[in-house]
Amino acid sequence: MEQRLSVFCLGTGDMARARRFYEGLLGWTPQQTEGITAYYLGGMMLAIAEHGELAADAALGAQAPAAGYRGFTLAHNVASEEEVDALLTLVEKEGSTYGAQLVKKATRAPWGGYSGYFTDPDGNAWEVCFNPFWPLDEAGRIKI
Repeated sequence: MEQRLSVFCLGTGDMARARRFYEGLLGWTPQQTEGITAYYLGGMMLAIAEHGELAADAALGAQAPAAGYRGFTLAHNVASEEEVDALLTLVEKEGSTYGAQLVKKATRAPWGGYSGYFTDPDGNAWEVCFNPFWPLDEAGRIKI
């Protein structure tokens, strides 16, 4: 298998609420809205599907996940500490309107970065991170 991730699909309990969050608060543009909603992220897609439909498609049963930490986080790397602060401030001020919640204000990490966390309307944890060891190219992708 090639070392690549093409699509990360999140389950949602309320597609309209999830779309309001990603499109309204974060300003993302959907690429597909039939059955799932998909957002192009510069080389991969983030898709959103109803919990039951996603579980049925994967033959995993129809149970929605429990609240709380789910064993993964999603990260949005930015080019500066100021960008971390700006996005987390936006979530803190306007997030409740969209079902988002700031869960950790930005702090300096022991490894030399700067990051904080918020949750989306379905409780998925998003890290906003400046990592000085992983610079971004002109398109915002990590340069290795």
